[in-house]
Amino acid sequence: MPDTPDRILRLNAVLDRTGLSRSTLYRKMQAGTFPKNVQISTRCAGWRESAVEGWMRNPMFYESANHSLE
Repeated sequence: MPDTPDRILRLNAVLDRTGLSRSTLYRKMQAGTFPKNVQISTRCAGWRESAVEGWMRNPMFYESANHSLE
């Protein structure tokens, strides 16, 4: 069976799946405890489905590998 491409989820789909509020989601992104979004076009962003599922498997111990503490 061939690998299926990673889907991009829009904000409302991520909020529905995670149960987070919009402000909490962005706060967690800033802290590096939620996957960063990816730019789809100039005014459009989304999240990789695999990254969101990875966070959902273990949200308490998720830490983004490429966030920086500023």
